[in-house]
Amino acid sequence: MGAKETPAKIHTLSTALDKVRKYCAYQERSQQEVRDKFYDLGLHSKEVEQGIVILIEEGFINEERFAMSFAGGKFRMKQWGRDKIKAALRQKKVSDYCIRKALNAIPEGDYLRTLETILIKKSKEIKEKNGIRKNYLLARYAMSRGFEGNLVWEVLKADPEG
Repeated sequence: MGAKETPAKIHTLSTALDKVRKYCAYQERSQQEVRDKFYDLGLHSKEVEQGIVILIEEGFINEERFAMSFAGGKFRMKQWGRDKIKAALRQKKVSDYCIRKALNAIPEGDYLRTLETILIKKSKEIKEKNGIRKNYLLARYAMSRGFEGNLVWEVLKADPEG
């Protein structure tokens, strides 16, 4: 009990493609996620790569579309900064080109407002009285959320209260 069940092994490309099409239709997927799914279904590398090509041709996989969707979602919903989004996309083996394109699609004004908002919210939670120490804690928090250090310090210097 509690252990992850392994799905039944499927040995034909056509039956695996049916399952993976549904997997891709549910939400955007990276090529690596789809590749892993094919391997989970018991396919071998030659079949997996054939399946990837077919799904790209059919429009089920689009790395750029995935990167844009992923970056936009993580920024809007989880308020992640560019560094954290970039690391997560790299972990999913997304190309640097697609990562750059996705990060550039985040509006700069929205990005700065989000950073300011999380700093203000966190500032209210921090009980530290020493201003320098408080700014250090705020900066560390914002950077852990993936915001760039130089940008965090710029915002903190402009409004030291957060």
